Amino acid sequence: MDFTIENEFLRVSVASLGAELTSVIKKETGEEMLWQADPAVWNRHAPMLFPYCGKLKDGKYTHNGVTYEGGQHGFARDMEHSLIAQQPDSVSLCLEANALTMEKFPFAFKLISTFTLIGKTLAQHIEIVNDGDVPMQFGFGFHPGVNCPFDENHKADDYAFVFDTSETPDVVDVNTANGLVTGKTYKYFENGTEIPISDTLFAHDSICFKGLKSQTLSVVEKNTGRKVIFDIAGFPYTLVWSAAGKLHFVCVEPWFGLPDFEDASGNWSEKRASLTLGAEQSWQTELRMTFER
Repeated sequence: MDFTIENEFLRVSVASLGAELTSVIKKETGEEMLWQADPAVWNRHAPMLFPYCGKLKDGKYTHNGVTYEGGQHGFARDMEHSLIAQQPDSVSLCLEANALTMEKFPFAFKLISTFTLIGKTLAQHIEIVNDGDVPMQFGFGFHPGVNCPFDENHKADDYAFVFDTSETPDVVDVNTANGLVTGKTYKYFENGTEIPISDTLFAHDSICFKGLKSQTLSVVEKNTGRKVIFDIAGFPYTLVWSAAGKLHFVCVEPWFGLPDFEDASGNWSEKRASLTLGAEQSWQTELRMTFER
């Protein structure tokens, strides 16, 4: 089921499956700005990553002596979320632990997603609640894709990722053969603010930045100034990605978490770059996307 919210500027749709953002339309022109999940290129729009980001080593982990199997990016994106509230300009959905989730993740939790329109900004607020009586280790990530090029009159080279402050960013090295973190880092550039976008930028998969100083990372159309602004402040990792080959979309992905390391023990309690939430405690984060187009 899809839920629609709108204001003066934007009309937004969110699916109950995965609580996934599926459409962001500029009302003035009817222009669709979110990637529309062409299965020949990438069959998702803006999945949420929970209870971990990326891949598990050997596709599994152990907790308290029990082995659990899991695919890339966890299971929340592939499960039905229940509607808990809706207003003309906001909607909230919830995924609560159940028999199916317990087969993959042995913790009692609630994952509450609230989408709110504020002018030309879409805020996606996340609250994760540990309903259990033991600490819960987890990761969470956003993965929205926006159409790029913005229209048929532009090509990939007309765009850039732009930081709001000068960066000398560390890149987390990931082995593209297995999707796991090697433990190495390298500098992407020195004192730069702009990453040119091209059809070959993602030939070797995503780029994972660690510890950025910038408050925002924008996808900018260089000759017009049109842009989509992503608020990334407070996120330990921010990735940029698109499918290899001719560019159709780009993703900006703020994460709390990383794929497993190549030398991971497989023990859930030892998973690096994760968060830990105490019993009956809650944790919140938010991604804001502003469509200045």
